[in-house]
Amino acid sequence: MTIKVGCCGYPVSIRRYQEVFQVVELNSTFYEYPRDSSVEKWRRESPKDFEFTVKANQEISHKHKLKIEFVAEAFKKMKRICQILKARILLIQTPGSFKPDRLDDAYEFFEKLEKENLTLVWETRGDLWQKAEVQNELRTILEKVDVSHVTDPFKIMPAYTSHLAYFRLHGLGKRMYYYQYTDEEFRKLYDRVEPFNQPDHEVYVFFNNLSMFEDARRFLFFLEKREFPSLTGTVGLDSVRVVIDRTRYPLTKSMLMKKLGWRIAELEQGKQVRLEELLRNLPSKSYKNAEEVIQEIRLARSY
Repeated sequence: MTIKVGCCGYPVSIRRYQEVFQVVELNSTFYEYPRDSSVEKWRRESPKDFEFTVKANQEISHKHKLKIEFVAEAFKKMKRICQILKARILLIQTPGSFKPDRLDDAYEFFEKLEKENLTLVWETRGDLWQKAEVQNELRTILEKVDVSHVTDPFKIMPAYTSHLAYFRLHGLGKRMYYYQYTDEEFRKLYDRVEPFNQPDHEVYVFFNNLSMFEDARRFLFFLEKREFPSLTGTVGLDSVRVVIDRTRYPLTKSMLMKKLGWRIAELEQGKQVRLEELLRNLPSKSYKNAEEVIQEIRLARSY
């Protein structure tokens, strides 16, 4: 079996995305129900072996909070979308307000739904779900209904997985989604998801951070080559220059930190640095261009 890697939505054009990846998590369906004609077009214009997974509409998870008596029509719409796309997996993502005291509702929802051939996976959100006693209770429920628990493996591992493991990575920064993963973090990610890569299992890894296209592509490259591609094609201040040149100037130091501090560059081969480490000691002023920033970094670090 292979680990399937993709993004939550299309961060670049569909054509460019499908040149790199063979699976996407379609999550525009979370916000609205697309017309059948649109869904048919997405399927028709994608490669035959391209796979869609689908995120369920918020009407199911957020408005009705998995109350089985209210979601029949909404679930029927989602099944129709999946049928057209030939999607086998439907993601249910409940909000942070859906707490463990609603586990009975979740059990009834997953138990009574007419799933047909559709595989459901469930992403819980909120710190309460990470408590050991809650994890045990959640495991019992999910095993009964055979629904995989969706998690970010850097935060918590799934309480239960059926025939597939489904991971969603949201970043590890102070601001959700503003994150880029280092090579070392990718090695840790591999160590955590590879044990699920068994003959009778499928493994999906989806990135959902601001640099998701780049990160997913780098992780896929690692899985195929067991090495990492260069981040910028160069090292040292030239690598930093490539990264900080991707934005518009002028910018104040605080805006530089906000826009680019979460990104990484390679100071030397195999040694990566998050830009906030280089930017935090710069003078607090407005910078006209990337070269001015590079000059201040050079002075601060005595390059």
